[in-house]
Amino acid sequence: MKHKTASVFKIVAFSILIAILNSTLCSCFITSNDSITDDNEITNEVEKMKANEMIIQDNKSIYRYDVEDSIVTMYLTVRKGNSTENTDHTWDEVNSLSIFDYELLGVERFGVEAILKIGDENGPLPGELGYGVTVPNAIVRVRGNTTSRNPQKSYKIELKKGKGTWREQRTIILNKHPFDQTRVMNKLYFDLLRGVPNMVSARTQFVHLYVKDETGPDAATSVYKDYGLFTQIEQYNSRYLRNHGLDENGQLYKAEMFEFFRYEDAIKLKSDPGYSVKDFEKVLEIKGNDNHTKLIAMLEELNNYSIDIEEVFEKYFYIENYFTWLAYNILMGNLDTINRNFYLYSPTNSTKFYFIPWDSDGSFSRVRNEYLGIPNEYGHQIGISNYWGCVLHERVLSKQKYRDMLSSKIEELKDYLTKEKISNLLNSYKAVIKKYLYSMPDILYYSVTEDQFDGLYEAISNGVELNYQLYLESIKRPMPFFINKPIIENGKIKYSWQVAFDFNGEDIKYDVEIARNLAMTDLIASFKGIEIPVVETEMLPMGQYFVRVKAINESGEAQYAMDYYVSEYSRHYGIYAFYIQPDGTIETVHTT
Repeated sequence: MKHKTASVFKIVAFSILIAILNSTLCSCFITSNDSITDDNEITNEVEKMKANEMIIQDNKSIYRYDVEDSIVTMYLTVRKGNSTENTDHTWDEVNSLSIFDYELLGVERFGVEAILKIGDENGPLPGELGYGVTVPNAIVRVRGNTTSRNPQKSYKIELKKGKGTWREQRTIILNKHPFDQTRVMNKLYFDLLRGVPNMVSARTQFVHLYVKDETGPDAATSVYKDYGLFTQIEQYNSRYLRNHGLDENGQLYKAEMFEFFRYEDAIKLKSDPGYSVKDFEKVLEIKGNDNHTKLIAMLEELNNYSIDIEEVFEKYFYIENYFTWLAYNILMGNLDTINRNFYLYSPTNSTKFYFIPWDSDGSFSRVRNEYLGIPNEYGHQIGISNYWGCVLHERVLSKQKYRDMLSSKIEELKDYLTKEKISNLLNSYKAVIKKYLYSMPDILYYSVTEDQFDGLYEAISNGVELNYQLYLESIKRPMPFFINKPIIENGKIKYSWQVAFDFNGEDIKYDVEIARNLAMTDLIASFKGIEIPVVETEMLPMGQYFVRVKAINESGEAQYAMDYYVSEYSRHYGIYAFYIQPDGTIETVHTT
C-alpha cells in the first residue's frame, strides 16, 4: 500500500484509461493511492498501473437520486396470493411470525402479494412506479433475524418480473432499525462511505410507508394505515453489482458466521457429493456465481500456516480495500463486523476478494449507549482487539508492516470523517425524520425523549474521536484470547487458555480467578502473575462455575479473554462458564 501522492497521468495515458473504463469491461479500476475528497469525487492520478494495486471504483452516477433531506412515500396494498409463491396468507399471519418461529415450523417465510405505488403525502404520483396499477406487482415478506421479533417489522418487497423497477432495483428493503436509537446509522454510514476510495457503498432513502390490508375480513372497507418511518437500503445481488459498475457474473458472498476458517464440512464445490447449499449458507450466503473454486483455494492457503501470510494476503485480497474497510469500521464504531455484516466480492478472472460493507445500524453504539445511560459491556471490542479471533485479521495484523498500513489508513480516514461533516449530515436527517419519530405509530416504540434527541445526535458527531482513542488504546494492550474447556485429570481440574499476543513483543503474565458466582466475588481460587497458560484446582462439587483470565504485559496494559457469559440483561465479557455434572463430567455453558 502506498502512502504518497501520485503524479498526474500523461494525457495520452489518461485517454487510454478512459477508453478502457468505457469499454465492455465489467469493473471500473483505479489505483490504490486515490485520495478522499470532500466533494465525493475520486481522483484518477497515478504514476503507473500495477495489476496488484488495481481497485474497483464505485459508480458515482448511481447516487443521482439521493438527497439527504428527502423522504419518499410508498403505498402498499397487500392481498392474498397463491400457494406456489407462498403468498396465500393474511397480512396478520405475515407479521405475527419471527424467523425463529419459521425455523421451528420448518417452513419458508410467509408472504403476500401487493401493489406498490410511489408518491408523496398526497398519494401516488403519475410517472412513478405503480401509478394506475390494479393487479399485484410485488411480493412482500418480513425480513431480518433478531429484528423480526419486534412489533414493528422490516420488509422485503420484491417487484415481479416485467413489472418495472424502482431506481433500477427490483428488491426494495425497508428497515425499521428498532435497535438504533437514532434511526439513521445505516444511512449515515453509507452516505459517508460514498466519498471513500477503494470501497463500494449502497443507496439509501428515508421512506414513509402506508399499508392497505385487503387480506382480512374487512378488505372491502380497508384504508391505508400509517406504518411510520423506514430506511430503504439497496439489496446486494447481481443487479447491485451491475448498477455499481462491478462484474455481475462474479462471486458475491454474504457473511453469516464467517471467521475465515476452512469450514470443510460446509464450504465445498458444487461437484462434491456432500455439497449442501443449506450448510454452505450457514457460513456464507451465495449471492452471485456459485463456482466456489477460488474461495476454497483462498481458505485453504489462508489456513495453511506454512505459507507466509504476505503471500496469501497479497494474492487473494486488495490491500487498500481491506485496510479501508477495517479502518472505516473501527472509526465508525461498527463493532459487529468480525464474522458477519459484510460481503465478499470477487470479479471473474481474478483471484482477489473485496470487502463490501452491510448492515451498519450498530455504528457508534458505544457512543449512543454512553449518552443514554445504557450500560456498556464491550470487553475486548475496541480497535484491533475487536477483530482478533478471525483467521484473516489475526494473521494479517500480526505483521508490523500491515499494522502500519492500518494506522496510516486510520489517520487518513479520520481527517475525512470530521465532526463538521458528520454533524451536517445528521442535521439534514433530523430535519426530515424527527416529526415521524414523535408521531404515531413510531412514537409508541421510540425510547428517546425529545429532550435527549438533539444531544444524542451531537454526541454521535464526536464519536470518531472517541473510537480513534480506543484504537490507540487497543494497540497498547495484549490481544484477546479464548479460554479452553477445563479438563479433569488425576482428580483435579485443569484450566488453560490461549497465549495472548502482544504487538510490542512484551512478556505477558496472567491473573486467573475461579468463582461460584458471575460477580466473581465468591472465589474458589485466585492466581496472580502466572507465566504459563494453565492452572489447576482440586475437583469441585456439582454446580455452575465461572473462570476469568486477564493478560497483563510488561507495561501494565491488560486484556481479558474473548469469552463472554450471557445473563438475563447483558453480556459479561472475559468470563467462561461451565457446569460440573452429577456424574463428575464438565459441560460448557454456551454463550449464544
